Amino acid sequence: MRLSVVMPVFNEAKTVEMIIARVLRAPGLFELLVVDDASSDGTAAALSRIRDPRVRIFRHPVNRGKGAALRTAFEQVRGDVVIIQDADLEYDPLDYPKLFSPIEAGRADVVYGSRFTGETHRVLFFWHYVGNRFLTTLSNMLTNLNLTDMETCYKAFRSEILREVRFRSDRFGIEPEFTAKIARRNLRVYETSISYHGRDYAEGKKITWRDGFKAVVAILYYHFFD
Repeated sequence: MRLSVVMPVFNEAKTVEMIIARVLRAPGLFELLVVDDASSDGTAAALSRIRDPRVRIFRHPVNRGKGAALRTAFEQVRGDVVIIQDADLEYDPLDYPKLFSPIEAGRADVVYGSRFTGETHRVLFFWHYVGNRFLTTLSNMLTNLNLTDMETCYKAFRSEILREVRFRSDRFGIEPEFTAKIARRNLRVYETSISYHGRDYAEGKKITWRDGFKAVVAILYYHFFD
């Protein structure tokens, strides 16, 4: 099965070349689709130095958000399995086989990589952890799934799902929207542990409490109204 990795990027000039190099070493990689969401920090220059033919780069003229960047990449996917990869160094492509193998074995349609089920992770913000657990619990109550990490970046899924599901979120609401729409279709969902090397705000972390509030709205909206 051919692996497509999709990577939304916004102002990650310090890390984007390093994470792309790690992705390119992943076994079974067919293509890497990078969407620069109107970065203004030198990311475009860093991406211009990438010469691997497996990498395809797209750019938004204005910043539209993670969800919009993912939608741009989803429209271009040619592989059989898709993995979402952030452009920082918090998530390690060495975990791809854990995400990929249940799908390749025919057991799963979607696999979530959980940061909270036992693998090595950096110890950081308590209230971020509480907020994440709250969002995951609220999502689980409405979807009847028992995920431990709904907000994780690492989600792997069969690419054929993109022909059946239309995503609409522009920003971080893509996480609860993805989960709500996957649950509604009764797909086979698995979860596996992954390592997590979180960063703090001085290192470039972008998500804030405002994004948590918007995630609550998104969870409710995509359950009751969409």
